[in-house]
Amino acid sequence: MNNRIPILNNHKKICIICEGDEEYDYIIRLSSLDVWDARYDIKAVNARGNGNIPARYQYCYQAGAYDAIFVFCDTDMFPYNQYGDIKQKIELVHGTSKAVSQTIIHANPCTMQIIILHWMDITLKSHKKQDNASIIKKCTGIVSYEAKTTQRKSLFSKINASNYGVMKQHLSNKNKGDTVIGSSNFMTLVNNLENMNDDWIEILNKAI
Repeated sequence: MNNRIPILNNHKKICIICEGDEEYDYIIRLSSLDVWDARYDIKAVNARGNGNIPARYQYCYQAGAYDAIFVFCDTDMFPYNQYGDIKQKIELVHGTSKAVSQTIIHANPCTMQIIILHWMDITLKSHKKQDNASIIKKCTGIVSYEAKTTQRKSLFSKINASNYGVMKQHLSNKNKGDTVIGSSNFMTLVNNLENMNDDWIEILNKAI
């Protein structure tokens, strides 16, 4: 007779579809810092380009393997054509416009807007790496940042639990609207993944 008590797994599987290498590496780094509640199993998926995001999202959603799915991407610059296309296609997956506000985590104009907040409260005006290179050098010491593999490794090695708190403080003051330069709703994802109460997952899925 088998008297073993079954092991209950209360972990929630969270998928974050990342636009590219920077977003993917950033999520992987944050998830390694133990700053998010241990009940969440984070799976980062590198879409390798914003044009691939809708297909990756639809695949992950229809697979039914995750409790919640997010997209993490740039808006780039006005008129936000590619970003708008992502929004429209995710709306089609769910048949509701509410899906966008619940599932897309954006950074305007680029993800570096969030990353740089680990060191400095500044609003980036451009998504171009050459335009932001001097700011990145000032904060991290990395010269002529172009998001090369070695540069990304150096950049994300400098992110830790301490400046994660700094980032949150700076981010809390940012606008959340996706058409505002310097804005991001990344704090929504942070708050969810720090939350010991996972009721937000049911609320999210009911909304979409």
